[in-house]
Amino acid sequence: MITLSKFTLITYDLDHMLPDPFSHLSATACRTIDMQKGDVLFRQSQITSGLYRVVSGCVTLQRTGLGGDTLTLHRAVSGGLFAEASVFSATYHCDAICSKAGSVTKIAKADVVATMQSNPAFSECFTRLLAVQLQKYRAHIELLAIPSAKERILAAVKASYLDATVTELASRINLSHEACYRALRGLCDDGRMVRVGRGKYTLP
Repeated sequence: MITLSKFTLITYDLDHMLPDPFSHLSATACRTIDMQKGDVLFRQSQITSGLYRVVSGCVTLQRTGLGGDTLTLHRAVSGGLFAEASVFSATYHCDAICSKAGSVTKIAKADVVATMQSNPAFSECFTRLLAVQLQKYRAHIELLAIPSAKERILAAVKASYLDATVTELASRINLSHEACYRALRGLCDDGRMVRVGRGKYTLP
């Protein structure tokens, strides 16, 4: 749990709360895809065919707003699941782009649906996983609701969001990169953060 002056942000440890439901699937339900930086796994409005788990590297889920700005919805790193809602949707709701080379496991939508209907144990495990994912997304929404740019960035850093570039952090927490840099400078001036290199910051 992260507590700031007026805000409390609850964080969830997804990796240590649940068993792996996909162990119930047949080997043919999953396949590994190697990725290079910039590769697109799927685009918004494309027909869904499966969900994904990151083996290594990083995948960024993003959507372009009406003003042309790119909003980062989620960053999936090693062990992270994404596009899980595709099981219940006809089309993907965002773009999935490789932001760091690695590989992902694609889990076929048809196999997930069929196994949910025939295997109660899988259905329960998968439902639990979706519930925890929902809690994680709600925690992200709580962070975005923090009105102060400084306090939002500080909460994001404490939640390990600053693991890439400042520009990506800004997109992830819905700030312009100019506002993000200004707030970071202010936090450093206040002694609440320390600049350790170009685009690199840490807590004191």
